[in-house]
Amino acid sequence: MADFDVAIIGGGHNGLVAATYLARAGKSVLILEANSEVGGATTSVRAFPEYDAMLSRYAYLISLLPDQIVSDLGLDFQCISRKVSSYTPYSRDGKDLGLYVARQWDKQTEESFKELDPSGAEWAAWQGFYNEVAQFAHKIAPSMLHPLKTRSELKAEIDMPDVWEYMMERPIGEVIQARFKNDVVRGVILTDGLIGTFSSAFEMQANICFLYHLIGNGTGEWKVPRGGMGALVKELVRVATTAGVEMRVNSRVKSVVTDKDKATLTLEDGTAITSSFVLSNAAPQVLARLRGKTPPASLEGSQMKINILLKSLPQLKSGIDPRLAFAGTFHAHESFSECEATYEAAITGVIPEKLPIEMYCHTLTDPSILSDELHDAGYQTLTLFGLHTPATLFDADNEVAKAAALKAALASLNQYLVEPIENVIAAIEVKSPLDIEGDVGLPRGNIFHKDLSFPFREDEQHIRWGVETDDPRIFICGAGAIRGGGVSGIAGHNAAMAVLEASA
Repeated sequence: MADFDVAIIGGGHNGLVAATYLARAGKSVLILEANSEVGGATTSVRAFPEYDAMLSRYAYLISLLPDQIVSDLGLDFQCISRKVSSYTPYSRDGKDLGLYVARQWDKQTEESFKELDPSGAEWAAWQGFYNEVAQFAHKIAPSMLHPLKTRSELKAEIDMPDVWEYMMERPIGEVIQARFKNDVVRGVILTDGLIGTFSSAFEMQANICFLYHLIGNGTGEWKVPRGGMGALVKELVRVATTAGVEMRVNSRVKSVVTDKDKATLTLEDGTAITSSFVLSNAAPQVLARLRGKTPPASLEGSQMKINILLKSLPQLKSGIDPRLAFAGTFHAHESFSECEATYEAAITGVIPEKLPIEMYCHTLTDPSILSDELHDAGYQTLTLFGLHTPATLFDADNEVAKAAALKAALASLNQYLVEPIENVIAAIEVKSPLDIEGDVGLPRGNIFHKDLSFPFREDEQHIRWGVETDDPRIFICGAGAIRGGGVSGIAGHNAAMAVLEASA
């Protein structure tokens, strides 16, 4: 008889979700976590020991986590809406301006669009496009926690053929260029197809990334986790432990072998554990190595992550209140043409003088991650992503490349500030894709583990939940599953459902 019904490799949020569903269904479950604490990329850390601030070091916003999972597991966890969707500074005729977009369309947003394009064409195109996308998202989101539909089944169910065609069949870059004329507006839209994905606007990986950024919970709204990502992990640990899940940290799996009766997991310290099923919260490439197989090929990670503690918010040349500019996603050097040019440069191994970046200030929405002393003194955090910074840029010399990329990222921001951001930085850390791989095991820093997949199966595919492997005892419960990626718990839920069906 096996030691456990289910052994889970990796204690990231998806592993914790899967474990809780399974334990509540009466299964004995063991989580094996290689690091000294569970949570994976969803932890909060005191990144700067001299400052009492708990930063969401890697994953930092939540959109895809379904309300059903929160309800099913009884999570006492809150996400906070942001008033501001985005702010994008730009210059025209020697004047510093900015495109302000509120989460709920308002007069300031309308006036901002009219300042950018007095004809009103971009404003009308924006509203038409995102109204279509919102309807599409509302229809597709409920399918994420059910067995995979085929491409044709999902297309028929959604019944929006024009939107399906530009979301699923044509490169998103073509659609953006056809419907929008302004380079800045085009870039703001495109960036949802680039975060986490090293792709041109004219490659389908950008479409898939764009889709996942817009379908979360049927609204696509990106929310701030109150208390940081660590608050979600704390709640997941609580419900998993209450359900009877056993967790072992500092327990790195060395190999996985299965036979007709069981799976055997051998740890690096020589401990052997048997289970009826194995769920892998690790990337498919890691799972392949554990099984002695050739790892699947995939795109490498493309985002450099920078965490900053500020003594105060910087002032912008455009004159906008920085408490508005940094409350949502702040875009810099992210016009459509600038993103494409940086992608082409990165392919040839070049870090540009100015890097496309986007960032937001967690503490403007949720100051609880700061001590009262820091908050009262006016300190704030900035979370920054540098786009098109693939792992290959850092292979020759990680530290030298990080310094160059950081310089380029800050240069992108500084061109829009009254004074250099360096004047108000209290502390900063830079994480390249190589650092991310070393810290949390994401191959080549790929936050999605592997290339993203559309949330359906092809008509000729015979899979049910999108978590299956070639071994009936092994399932993927992490971001590498179909419908994996992001802080969603979807892959964890679906892997648990697959195990329960297989063991019925």
